[in-house]
Amino acid sequence: MTELWRALGVLAAGLLLAGATARAGEKSMMHCFAFTVIETATDEDWQAFRAATDAMPKKIKSIKRVWHGKLLRPLNQFNARGERNQRQHGVCMEFSTQGEEALKAYAADPYHAEWMKAYEKVRKPGTTTYDILGE
Repeated sequence: MTELWRALGVLAAGLLLAGATARAGEKSMMHCFAFTVIETATDEDWQAFRAATDAMPKKIKSIKRVWHGKLLRPLNQFNARGERNQRQHGVCMEFSTQGEEALKAYAADPYHAEWMKAYEKVRKPGTTTYDILGE
């Protein structure tokens, strides 16, 4: 569990540094998640995922920016049976608004379903997800 908090801290610090050029008092929201890759995903699958993720700010009006890539330090999680699940990649999306309504609108957007088709080819089900509200 300590490793998870350390990795989340590193990711959050990176997001803060990346947001240093943002205006003070920005009221946006960062929606972030780490995932476990499918080992058999092809280069074509990864290219499609990257392209679909990069297109999100153009396709979904509430998304301002996206970041995606390998985690500097993978997150190790253990289930109740003690089996390890390692998250190796992550995505962060900056939303122009905050809260549950923003997430519901994002999930309901037609492009989200199209993006999920590419995402599901590179990741195992389940993510470690959190949202940061700008203050």
